[in-house]
Order: sequence, then structure tokens, then C-alpha cells
Amino acid sequence: MKTSKSIFKLLSLALIISMITISCDENPEIVTQQDILPESFGVDIPSSISNPNLVSGGRTSGREEEEFSGDDIYEQLGFFIAVGEGASDIVEAIIIGIGQYNIQSIQTLTYTSDEDGRAKNMIVLENVEFEGVTWEYQLTITDADSEGNQDGGNAMQVFWNNSPIKGIAILKPFNIDRLHDADAGEAIYRVDYSEVSDMLAYDSHMEVSISDLPLAQADEDPFSLRTMRMFAGKKGDVVDVYGNSNHPNANFFTDNTGFNWAFVASGSDDLDIGVAEVGLPPSNLDNNDRDVLLGDYSIRTVFENEILQAFGNDITQTQLDAILVNTNPPGYFDKDGFLNGGTSPGDAWNPLAERLTDLTPYNPLETSNLEVMFK
Repeated sequence: MKTSKSIFKLLSLALIISMITISCDENPEIVTQQDILPESFGVDIPSSISNPNLVSGGRTSGREEEEFSGDDIYEQLGFFIAVGEGASDIVEAIIIGIGQYNIQSIQTLTYTSDEDGRAKNMIVLENVEFEGVTWEYQLTITDADSEGNQDGGNAMQVFWNNSPIKGIAILKPFNIDRLHDADAGEAIYRVDYSEVSDMLAYDSHMEVSISDLPLAQADEDPFSLRTMRMFAGKKGDVVDVYGNSNHPNANFFTDNTGFNWAFVASGSDDLDIGVAEVGLPPSNLDNNDRDVLLGDYSIRTVFENEILQAFGNDITQTQLDAILVNTNPPGYFDKDGFLNGGTSPGDAWNPLAERLTDLTPYNPLETSNLEVMFK
């Protein structure tokens, strides 16, 4: 199954701000206060269920149907989760980079980016309202020469409180780095992060939303990712993850096109193991019901329906069974990635599998229509 590894090119910003050269075009106003930047802004997801190094083969035209199995779906899931985690990693890295320049003492600043050589404006405000909440601070970075554009030249906005840490970060890669992310187009990431103790009962949690990722040509990468929405909550050493990724050009055995990976997963940091369940609902399905998303549209059900629609009586039961290997839920993972579907490898995985019953993916249609915007 070919995957959109080009997405990770869009996630290559990790230390942009920490590598910039700042040239002050004006003297920043200095204030005396404690360090205002949040110390963290994301949840680390166990590598067992978040894996950017997909190794499964590409699905190309003419591939024999029996070569396409449940392994591909579960392995692909680890990559999509890694895309969401990568977006939060970028936000954290930029915040760390900004901290090197004593941002708590800066209200306004213009600098020249080493990455694309363009002037960027940065401003820090206090007591700012956004989405009905008053935030202690707002930091905004813009591409100076693009501020007259429809997007205002917005490269990054961060709204946050410090005690406890809670915030929203919105990032447009193209306006951060016009050279290395020239093909990012209108892609925008958003990370909502919180360490506030609330009814969710997690030590920390985040929601990652990504919209307008540029699609690859359908014949080159049918599983290219367009939009994504993902939640991750950490309690002790366990991280629960659920969400959807939308793939408008995805197809399996027929010409039916446009599917979500709707998923729930749970992983242990200490043991580096994980468990996940995946549904493959159509991208235009308007439904929030867990039984529908993960039951009616389970990997096995979707595969079987697609195969019988495509091949009918031309496929033998032996061939069908071969394709349906590892399509039963849940899927089990260890430090090396996907193990198998349907049968627990051991007792250590069972508590994680039990956690999945309390997790539900998002509405596929809402994910497909997701649009992230700046203030």
C-alpha cells in the first residue's frame, strides 16, 4: 500500500525557529516578568502505535487482490498517528526555539529567517480573547511581506495559560518557510493542549487538527491524506488515541473512492506495546456511532463487501480467506510495529484492549470537511 510519505516533508519544521538569525528592525519594549512560555505543548505517543517508518509495499495498479490484507491497514494507521503527533512536535520545537531569544522580554520583534531569508514579524500580547476564552498570552508570527494577503501572512498563533498549562497553537508551514515548504499550499495545523485536571481524567491531553494537506495524484498515491483530527490523552504510562484521517482518493478493490481511517488505540510507554481498532467508513458518512464506525465499517466487513462486489464468483474461498487475514479487531503492536489482528499476543495487551471500548472516532463527514483557521 503506497502511503503519503510526502506529508513528512511538510512536518520538517522541527527546529526552524531555533535556527533563525534575528535582526532587530526596532528596539523591542522590555518588560520584567517570569518566563511566560509553556514548558510543554503535546502528548508523546508510544512508538508501538505511532510509527513514521512505514515499510509495507505500495499498492499499484495490477497488484493481485490476495496481496492486499489487514496488515496494510493497521501498519498504515501507525503512520497516520505519527503525522498527528508530528504536528504537535513541531509546535513544541518552535516554542523551545523562541525561548532561546528571551521571548518573555519581547513584545514586538522583526527577524530574518535563516530558512527562507524572509522577514517575519512577531508580537506577544496579554489577556487576549479567543473562542470565548481569555488567554494570558497570545504570540503571533507572520510573514512580513504577506500580511496583505487573504491569510494575513499568518505563520503561527499560540494562545496559552501557564498555571496549569493550557493552550491552542495554529501553524501554517508555507508562511513559516517558503523554500522548504513551498508545496505545503494552504495546509494548516492546530494543536489544542491541556494539563488541566477535568472530567477526562488524563494527566495531559491534546487534540490535533490538520486541514488542506495537498493531495498527491490519485494514480501515484491513492492514500494521500487531506484532513485529520486526532485526540491523545495520557494517564500514567498509558496513552489513549482516537480520531480519523480522510483520504479522498482511497480505494480498495472497486472504484468506490473516498474513505476515512476511523480509529481508536491505546499504548503503554513503559512496555512499548499497543492495541488498535480501525474502521473504514466512506468519507461522506455522517455518523457518530461507534458501532457503525468500527462495526458496520470494520476492516473485515469493508474488505469482504468490496471483494465480493469486485470479483463475485470469480474469487475462491481460499483467496478470500487469504485477503481477510488480520482483518479481525483489534490489532496488536509491539516496539517493532504491527503483530497480528484478532488474537492477543499475551496478557500484557489485554488491559489496553479493554480501554478501547470507551473510545470512539469522530464523525467522518465532519473530519472530511474540517477547516482549520487562524483568529
